[in-house]
Amino acid sequence: MSQKLKIAIIGAGSVGFTKKLCMDILCVPELQDIEIALTDVNQHNLDMVCQIIDRLVEVNKLPTRITSTIDRRKAFEGARYILNCVRVGGLEAFSTDIQIPLKYGVDQCVGDTICAGGIMYGQRTIPALLDFCQDIREVSEPGAKMLNYANPMAMNTWATIDHGKVDTIGLCHGVQNGWRQIANALGASHPTEVDFICTGINHQTWYIDIRFRGRRISCDELVAAFERHAEYSQQEKVRIDVLKRFGFYSTESNGHLSEYLPWYRKRPEEIRRWIDMSDWIHGETGGYLRYSTESRNWFETDFPQFLAEAGKLIDVSKRTDEHASHIIEALETGRTYRGHFNVKNRGLITNLPEDAIVESTGFVDRFGLNMVAGLTLSDACAATCLASINVQRMSVKAAVTGDVEMLKLAMLHDPLVGAICSPDEVWQMVDEMLVTQSQWLPQYTHAIPAAKDRLARSRLKTRAWSGAARRDIRSVDEVRSNTAQKKEAGLGRRPGA
Repeated sequence: MSQKLKIAIIGAGSVGFTKKLCMDILCVPELQDIEIALTDVNQHNLDMVCQIIDRLVEVNKLPTRITSTIDRRKAFEGARYILNCVRVGGLEAFSTDIQIPLKYGVDQCVGDTICAGGIMYGQRTIPALLDFCQDIREVSEPGAKMLNYANPMAMNTWATIDHGKVDTIGLCHGVQNGWRQIANALGASHPTEVDFICTGINHQTWYIDIRFRGRRISCDELVAAFERHAEYSQQEKVRIDVLKRFGFYSTESNGHLSEYLPWYRKRPEEIRRWIDMSDWIHGETGGYLRYSTESRNWFETDFPQFLAEAGKLIDVSKRTDEHASHIIEALETGRTYRGHFNVKNRGLITNLPEDAIVESTGFVDRFGLNMVAGLTLSDACAATCLASINVQRMSVKAAVTGDVEMLKLAMLHDPLVGAICSPDEVWQMVDEMLVTQSQWLPQYTHAIPAAKDRLARSRLKTRAWSGAARRDIRSVDEVRSNTAQKKEAGLGRRPGA
């Protein structure tokens, strides 16, 4: 393999995740004598993560070259792989994805896939991604691949393939997390005792075939396993209810799944019935926003500790199952890797649209990504996926064209928003979100004055509501104390969204 291999990571200021991705890459001997170029718009975060990765390379005496720059074109120059981890607008924009919909009764746990927050997140992210794609086409290695980790996964991947004209694979870890959970519920001594086929769309992927020690697991057996599990029976009420009704288990956490459907978060009393407050991911109002804010504060305070931890030898046995390093390894060495990837459908799932982005089973080797074709979802699973796909398609069109009416129609057809809001409320909510987030929405610059005018003349009432299950953001000391208590009790935070 050429020593000129270069991997660029954009959004590298996402410090913890960037460290994980880099450590995974450096676990592969053939991926050590390369360049990893880190880029971010936040120079402060970029400097911190660069110190950490430099320390890893130094301590492990690796030939890896680590570079960092806020000039993304420089980072992309000659890159064969571009890992995208950006959050356009950061926590400032994210907070409005949660707060403004609450005024109209829309209570989200995460808000980054569909629903009001996910749709607007896509409007902010897609213009930036198309700029990235132009740079990639112009300065990266010919045929460069983008490995996209940024949400909303399906919308972003759809836009970069169709409009950015860059070979893109969307990557998520929901399938792996659900697999470990199923193995735990079934009493496996290790997750590898469970084999499965998973297919659907990102965050609504379904385990359509589960084998435990070679024996196929029925829906009834899986329901019984989850209902007798002390933690999962309380934490995953939405997923268990959907499993009972649909016959298939969903990849996504209780909080995530609850906001993609029109049934579980439409009334405050229903929200409280279906969620669990033991951790944010089980359905807490604005839970991921709180978690993300606390994590940022924690890192800022404890950076010296993170840097010290980077001074340890890399333990190859602790390489994670995040897909990126395994895909690159397979493409560069020919060692086959099986995973679940977000790509264009094109016949992979027979009863979903050809143009949709699906998340399904595939294999990677030196010949590229080879997906399993001809899978079919149950009618119920397909119907749920179709509702989201239609929202995604309209959202991508709106993001690319700056069409306000298309954006409002996408929001109107969102399952949870449509279950709660009237058309007039949807139209006003979109106007309010456009105006509030205008600094990150260049494609809507022409529409902001009219939106402001409509808001000034509106007589629709909204309410000051913090949601059905909101918690305050904790201080660094409170987070540290809570983490220590969990460790003493033998409890760990389950991997997130």
